[in-house]
Amino acid sequence: MFGNPQWKAHAAVLTTNLLFGINYAAVKYITPAFILPFGLNFARVITALLLFWILFFFKPPKSVGIQRKHLPLFLLCGITGVTINQLFFIKGLSLTSSIHASLLALATPIFITFIAAWLLKERLSFIKIAGLLLGISGAIILIAIKQNSGIKQDSFLGDMYILVNAISYAFYMVWVRPLMQAYNALHVMRWVFTFGAIFLIPFCWNDFFKTQWHMFGLFEWMVLGLICVGATFIAYLFNVYGISVIGASATGSYIYTQPVFAAIIATWLLGEQFTLTKLVAGLCIFAGVFLVNTKKNLFNLSSVNRKKETV
Repeated sequence: MFGNPQWKAHAAVLTTNLLFGINYAAVKYITPAFILPFGLNFARVITALLLFWILFFFKPPKSVGIQRKHLPLFLLCGITGVTINQLFFIKGLSLTSSIHASLLALATPIFITFIAAWLLKERLSFIKIAGLLLGISGAIILIAIKQNSGIKQDSFLGDMYILVNAISYAFYMVWVRPLMQAYNALHVMRWVFTFGAIFLIPFCWNDFFKTQWHMFGLFEWMVLGLICVGATFIAYLFNVYGISVIGASATGSYIYTQPVFAAIIATWLLGEQFTLTKLVAGLCIFAGVFLVNTKKNLFNLSSVNRKKETV
C-alpha cells in the first residue's frame, strides 16, 4: 500500500497541510517575542529560495529561463504569491489568534471564485453566489466577535491583514494557472520565489538584522527551522508532488484540514479557546468553500491535473 504513488502523494499533501496548520502556532510563539514579523518573513522566504535553487543543482530542468512574454506574469505572481502574501500573513498572525487566522485563510478559494469571475469572466452560478455569501458571512462573524474573545484590540487589524493575505494569494492562484501550463511546477515556484524575494527584501532587511539571535535557545531554533524549512520549503515541495500525482483538485481539497490542525495545536500549546461562535463561523466558511467548489473545482489547473510530472 505504502509503495503506491497515489498513497504517497496523499500522505505528502496531508503532511503539507499538517505543517501549515502547525505553522500558525509556531509563528505566534516566535514573533514578535524572539523575531519581528518582517524579520521572520525575510528568514522564511530567503531560506526557501536558497533551498529551491540548491535543489536545482541536484535535479536541473531542461531549461532554467523563462519566456519574455511570461515575465510580467511571473512578476505579478511573485508580488501576490510571495511578497504581499507573506508580509500580510506573518504580520496579521502576530496580531490575531491562530484559530482566527486559519479560518480566515480558508476563505482563499472563495476569493478565487470572485477573482476568476472578474478577470477570467468565469460564470457565477446561484450555488457559487450562495457559497460566496456564506463564506463572507463566516468571515464577518469571526471579525465581529473579537470584542468578546479576550484577544487584544489589535486583533481587528490582524484579521484585516489575514484577509488581504488571502485575497493576494487568490490573485496568485488565478494568475499562476497559465504558467503552470507552460512550465514545470517546480520551475514556476523557483522563479516566483525569486521575484517575490526581490520585492520583499526592502521591507524586511532592517527587522531581520535587529533580531537578538543570542536569545534563541534550542527550542526557538527548532521552531524557526520548522517555519522556514518545514512549513515553507518542504510543504511547497510536497504540494507540487501532490499536484503532479493526484492532481490539483484533490490536492486543493486538503485545505479543509488546516483549520482543524491549527485549532488543535493552538488550543493545546497556546491556550486559545475554540468557542461555539468560532465553530459556527468556521462551518459557514467550510460550507461556502464547498459550494463554490461544486461541479468545478477552483484549484483545478486543467493541464496540470493530467500531467504526471516528477518532482
